[in-house]
Amino acid sequence: MSKKRKVSVDGEEFEVEMDFDGEKWKVSVGGQTFHIVSEELSKPAPRARKKSTTKSSNSGVVSSAISGKIVSIFVSEGEVVSEGDVVLVLEAMKMQNEIKSPIEGIVGRVSFSPGDRVEANVAILEILSPSEEVV
Repeated sequence: MSKKRKVSVDGEEFEVEMDFDGEKWKVSVGGQTFHIVSEELSKPAPRARKKSTTKSSNSGVVSSAISGKIVSIFVSEGEVVSEGDVVLVLEAMKMQNEIKSPIEGIVGRVSFSPGDRVEANVAILEILSPSEEVV
């Protein structure tokens, strides 16, 4: 699969087409083709993974990465939830975002209600692991 990239050499910008055949790179620039072999370039660099916008999977704190207004809360204190269950909907920038439970457990504290505005990274509700007791 060929990839097109823009590169800058000595301040001059070029559009190049690159192919990797498992051993060497075939690079085409301005109608000319070059074969590049290098131990450092022997494999395409892995793509960086996007950082998750939720808290660590070990944390039961449910928050939003952006400020917004709570539209709905689908759980109540003492309710059992599974990892990935939608627990609330938050409206931000005219879009409704489903916020999911980061862990399996029991809903502990719900700090907000539908209609409330929340700031980014503020705990909206907390999920306790099944071994923790709801207080």
